[in-house]
Amino acid sequence: MGSGVGVGAGRAIRSFTRDESVKAHHLSRSTVRRVLGFAQPYRTRLACFLALLVMDAAAGAATPLIFRHLIDSGISDSNRRVVITFAALAAALAVFQALLTVAERWLSSTVGESLILDLRTAVFDHVQKMPLAFFSRTRTGALVQRLNGDVLGAQQAFTSTLQTVVSNGLTIVFTLAAMLAMSWRLTLLSLVLLPAFVLPARWFGQRLAVLSRETMDLNAESSSLMNERFNVAGAHLVKIFGDPQRESARFRATAKALADLGVKRALLATWFRVGLGMLASVAVALVYGLGGLQAIEGELTVGVVIALTTFLGRLYGPLTAMSNVQVDVMTALVSFERVLEVLDIEPAVAERPGAVSLRDAVAREGATVAFDHVTFRYPRADEVSLASLESVATLRSDPTADTLTDVSFSVPAGAMVALVGPSGAGKTTTSALLSRMYDPTGGAVKIAGLDLRDVTLDSLRGTVGVVSQEAHLFHDSIADNLRFARPEATEAEMWEALRAAHIDALVAGLPEQLDTVVGDRGYRMSGGERQRIAIARLLLKAPDVVVLDEATAHLDSDSEAAVQAALDEALVGRTSLVIAHRLSTVRAAALIVVLEAGRVVQCGTHEELLATGGLYAQLYATQFAT
Repeated sequence: MGSGVGVGAGRAIRSFTRDESVKAHHLSRSTVRRVLGFAQPYRTRLACFLALLVMDAAAGAATPLIFRHLIDSGISDSNRRVVITFAALAAALAVFQALLTVAERWLSSTVGESLILDLRTAVFDHVQKMPLAFFSRTRTGALVQRLNGDVLGAQQAFTSTLQTVVSNGLTIVFTLAAMLAMSWRLTLLSLVLLPAFVLPARWFGQRLAVLSRETMDLNAESSSLMNERFNVAGAHLVKIFGDPQRESARFRATAKALADLGVKRALLATWFRVGLGMLASVAVALVYGLGGLQAIEGELTVGVVIALTTFLGRLYGPLTAMSNVQVDVMTALVSFERVLEVLDIEPAVAERPGAVSLRDAVAREGATVAFDHVTFRYPRADEVSLASLESVATLRSDPTADTLTDVSFSVPAGAMVALVGPSGAGKTTTSALLSRMYDPTGGAVKIAGLDLRDVTLDSLRGTVGVVSQEAHLFHDSIADNLRFARPEATEAEMWEALRAAHIDALVAGLPEQLDTVVGDRGYRMSGGERQRIAIARLLLKAPDVVVLDEATAHLDSDSEAAVQAALDEALVGRTSLVIAHRLSTVRAAALIVVLEAGRVVQCGTHEELLATGGLYAQLYATQFAT
C-alpha cells in the first residue's frame, strides 16, 4: 500500500504543479486534428501501448484478489495446495507485470523519441526557410526553447500524459469494481475521504506551481546572464568595462534566490508526500477498524479486509491525479500548439513549383545581373515573426516604408558593378535581393535573364556567393568551416582555395593546420585572417556571381591590402556586386551605381561620374579632400 501511495503522490505533484491557466486556453479543432496527424504514423504502436496499459491495470487489480483467496481459502482453511497455488500465481503475475512495464516503456520511448525527431526536424527545417528579418527580430533563446522544451512537452501528449490518463483511469475503474464487489459500504467510505486528499493537494500544488514559475524565470535570467558574459564579445566587454566583484555579486544574488526557492520547493513537496501518506494511513486504519469489526461479526472475511486495504493504495493516488487531468492534457496540447505556431509562419522566400535550375541558364547565357525597376520594403513584424518569440504583447502591423524605389541597372557577365552612396541609401538591401535573402515587392532581380523567384534555391546558392564585412566562422576547425561551402571538397582543393585567398602560409604555420579550431565566431583569428578564410570558403564554392558587402571596411592597412589582393583573385572571371565606402576600391568598376534614399541617382564609370558632378563627385571629394 505504501508504494502505491508514493507513486500516486508523485503523479499528483506533477499534475498539481502545472500552470492551471492553460485550462482557459481554447484549442481549435484544426489544431487537434493536426496534433493527431503527427501520431498517425505511429497509430499501430500506440494501439499496442494502450492494450498493454489495459492488461497492466487488470493485472494490478487482480493481485489483491489473489491474496484474498490465498488467505480465505488457503491459510484460513489450512489448505497447503491452495496457498502454494495462489502464491505461485501471485509471483507469476508479478513477473508478467514486470514484463508489461518493460514493454510499455519500450513502446512509449520509441513513439516519444520518434515524435521528438519528427517535430524537431520539422521545426529546424522550417526555421531555415525564414528570412533574415525573422532572425533579426526573434530571441534566439525563445526559438531554441521551441525546439527543446516545447517539443518535449508536445511529445508528452502521446507518451507520459497519455499513459498517466489511461493508466489512472483504468486503475480506478478496475479497483472500484473489485472493491464494490467485495464491500460497497467500505468502498463508499473510501470515496467520502477523497476530498481530504484532493483539497490539500490543490493548495500545495498551487504553491509549488508559483515556486516552479519563479524558478523557471530565475533560471532563464541566469542562463541569459551566462550566455552574454561567456561568449567572446561579451567576455571582452566585461574585461574592458566590467567590475568582476559586481558581476559576481549579481550572479550570486540570482543563484542564492534559486537556492532559496529550491529549499522551499523541497519542503513543500515533502509536506505534500507526507500529508498524502498520513491521510492514506488514516484511511487504511479506518478500513481495518470497520472491516475488522465486520469480519468478527462474520459479514466479511479477513482476506476481503486485507484486499480492500491493499486496493486503497491503488485508489487515492490515481483519483487525486485524475482530478486535475484537464491541466495535464491541456499543458501537453498547448506545447504542441506553440510548436505549430512556428510551423505556421509562412516563409517569405519560397521555391515556386516548377522552378528551374539557374546553373543551366548561366552556362548558356552567362552570369548577367539585372535589377528591373525593383521596389522593396522590409516585411512587417506580423508577417515574419511571433509576439511570443519577441517577448512583446503584440506585433506591429502598420506598413513599412519602401527601402528601394524603382532601382534599375544591369551588369554584363564577368564585370564588376559598385554600389556607393551614404549610409542608409539601400546598398546592403540591394545586395540582399541578389542573394535572395528577400524578394522584391515590385519589379524583378534577374541572373542570366531569369527572375530569381523562378529558379531553385539550391541552384541559386550554388551561383551566388557573399562575403560580408563581418565574416562569421563557426566554432569548428578551419577545414570544417571551408567545407561548409562544399562538403565534398578535398584537402588539396582546400589548400588551393587558401592559397588563392593569400592565407595558406599562415594556416600551414599553425600546429594543427587545417584542423585548427578557430574558436567562437572565429575570434582566435584576427579580423583580416577571418576575412581571408571567408574568401577561401567563397573560392571553394566557386560561384558565378560574387557579392562583397564592405569586405574591407574594418581592417587595418596591412590586412586590407592582403584581403584586397585575395579579392582581386576571387573576382577574376566572375560577375560581382561590390559595396564600398572607400571609393578608391571601386574606381576600376565597369559600372558604378550611386544610391540615395533608396533610388538610383547616378550611373556610370568613375571618370564619367566625376565629370558629371553630383553626389558621387561630392563623396569622392570628401574622401580625397587632402
